[in-house]
Amino acid sequence: MPKENKIAIIGLGYVGLPLAIAFSKFYKVIGFDIDTDRVNELNDSFDSNADISFEINENIKFTDKEKDLFVADIYIITVPTPVTSKNIPDLSILERATKTVATYLRKGDIVIYESTVYPGVTEDICVPELERSSGLIFNKDFFCGYSPERINPGDKDHTVTKILKVTSGST
Repeated sequence: MPKENKIAIIGLGYVGLPLAIAFSKFYKVIGFDIDTDRVNELNDSFDSNADISFEINENIKFTDKEKDLFVADIYIITVPTPVTSKNIPDLSILERATKTVATYLRKGDIVIYESTVYPGVTEDICVPELERSSGLIFNKDFFCGYSPERINPGDKDHTVTKILKVTSGST
């Protein structure tokens, strides 16, 4: 019997929420966000950002409890990467999300980054943090991928289920 993948989406904003909803049509999904109010509204099938309308199904669980990430074997990190007043990317949210995922990372797991970052961030910042915090070895014990963010907030015609997704993997 094939292994049933459980996907954790880290960050439930305009990128993460549509991904979580789309994947939940086929897989078990844990939608994780640190904002308790956001999680509560999503559990009521309400998106205050008005980016997507949806119904909760049996495959999706929205949570703000990190321990719920334990059951996942695929992690998709979709957190924001704002820029500072000096136009320098602030990677602190991405780094915190990476450390959180590393806590639950197990052999064979996959981590996919879908946050707007400059070239090299995944390999030079995120992967070393995953190794350091998990004690696992990249491309031996766990694998990584990157999928550029392709969502236009508010665009109802070019949604995540209607656009071509570009992804890369570490092996």
